Amino acid sequence: MEKATFGAGCFWGVEEAFRKVKGVISTAVGYSGGTFKNPSYRDVCTGQTGHAEVVQVEYDPAQVSYEELLAVFWANHDPTTMNRQGPDVGSQYRSAVFHHTPQQEAAARASKDKLNSSGVYKRPIVTEITPVSEFWMAEEYHQQYIAKSGGGSCHI
Repeated sequence: MEKATFGAGCFWGVEEAFRKVKGVISTAVGYSGGTFKNPSYRDVCTGQTGHAEVVQVEYDPAQVSYEELLAVFWANHDPTTMNRQGPDVGSQYRSAVFHHTPQQEAAARASKDKLNSSGVYKRPIVTEITPVSEFWMAEEYHQQYIAKSGGGSCHI
């Protein structure tokens, strides 16, 4: 099994999108990319911790490739908006790929470059691609929130 970590705005809808992918073994929502130790949702919402809301995906590379996960990531948010997704504003909602390996970094950069030059977006992609930092699990009520609440909506 391998891990991938993505930030694409509010983690509820992003997690649900990845949970539907064949080959994804598990998902967890949490916080990464900041300097504050063991942040809570309330801490991250201040915008002062440096963390992004992220989804950590455990997947079977024999069933789904990292490139396929990147396609899900790109398709489920607007990577051209800085620190914003839909009505959610702040650095915690930034678009980010937190790579676990040099191969993931190369794939993410190639995917971003290809999408940037494709003409799909009128504005440049602002997604950060950076090494994964410590992942802090979000509170239990955030885990699989959309599935537990019977659906609902999110920005995606």
